[in-house]
Amino acid sequence: MVAVGLTGGIGAGKSEAARALARRGAVIVDSDVIAREVVAPGTPGLAAVVAEFGEEVLAADGSLDRERLGRLVFADAGRRRALNGIVHPLVARRSAELQRAAGPKAVVVHDVPLLAEERLSHRYRAVIVVDASDETRLARLTGARGMSEVDARARMGAQAGREERLAIADFVLDNDGTLEELDAQVEELWPRLVELAEEG
Repeated sequence: MVAVGLTGGIGAGKSEAARALARRGAVIVDSDVIAREVVAPGTPGLAAVVAEFGEEVLAADGSLDRERLGRLVFADAGRRRALNGIVHPLVARRSAELQRAAGPKAVVVHDVPLLAEERLSHRYRAVIVVDASDETRLARLTGARGMSEVDARARMGAQAGREERLAIADFVLDNDGTLEELDAQVEELWPRLVELAEEG
């Protein structure tokens, strides 16, 4: 089994790379999905968030109002640290459970958007960075995702720069081109990941 980290800046195409890896048999452990699961209604995670931030972070149906919580923590580093202190250990624990369940020869790909920012590369046998130019990413965010240019640039600026991500990469997938070109690169990379899984 091998644990691989997958990351990339917003708009780089990390999700497309994850899908391409999954088609070849990778077990995808998606940090964003898990982060939602661990604060679902009825979980200890949600109870801890409410204890820290108050009932006003709940929606009418008792679920977490992510937008309201986001406004609270986005502008306050201390509150963001408090939230991360609750959520990150729960995500790490669930990710480890999923990895253990994957099997002895599995290629387990941890999809972690903030891998560089949180300095998590040491957790993985290898790190794959999906890279695209700032121009390409901006065009995708303002086109397909419908963001304003101001919002897109703000989101990009809040993340690590390309150089910081590339510095932790063992493998780089260049995604300035088409999805077919990205898929071809994943096809080329896949045997190397299988080899790492067999090495254990």
